[in-house]
Amino acid sequence: MARIDDMAEFVRAGLAAGHAPDELSAALAAAGWSPVEIHEATSTWLPAPPGLPPVPRPRAYVSAREALIYGLLFLLLGCICWHLTMLGVRLIELLLADPAERHPMPASVMRWNMAVLIPTVPLFLWLNRRVAAATAGDPGRRRSLVRKWFAAVTMLLAALALLGDLVAVVHALLNGELTARFLAKAALVGLIGGLAFAYYRAELDDR
Repeated sequence: MARIDDMAEFVRAGLAAGHAPDELSAALAAAGWSPVEIHEATSTWLPAPPGLPPVPRPRAYVSAREALIYGLLFLLLGCICWHLTMLGVRLIELLLADPAERHPMPASVMRWNMAVLIPTVPLFLWLNRRVAAATAGDPGRRRSLVRKWFAAVTMLLAALALLGDLVAVVHALLNGELTARFLAKAALVGLIGGLAFAYYRAELDDR
């Protein structure tokens, strides 16, 4: 980060002295900086009208308060996805019963899943609504690095769940075990993982 800050300071001083961005980019390239590094440094500042200093572009930031909020949202979402999946699996097993199954999932598991979902779902929706309202009032909050990192981790876990789900389907197909019950469970996992992935996809846009 220090080297980028040094480059950004060089660009700021160059723009303040009246040099064109292309001229500064050429000087940085001649010094051995990579095109990506040059683009990151030159995009930090904008030339200003005469009489004004270079204008800084908005940059990503880190906030401890937002780390708490987005961390809680992340944990709530993971908890909801897990228990919703387990509840759905139990319902599928009840609707598509397998006479050969000797040890079905006990009903107490369903009650536990419901007990977890009843408080966590409203809390997640309420907290997410507050975050959405705050972002609408201040679009700069979308530049939060904490927000983007939690979104990236969520998408990574969702992508791994989708990949594992696909591998399980292919394995069952090759073994001749692709039953309606298995497909229903796989579809449930794919649906929940896909929704989580799609929900946070826009969070990684650089805006």
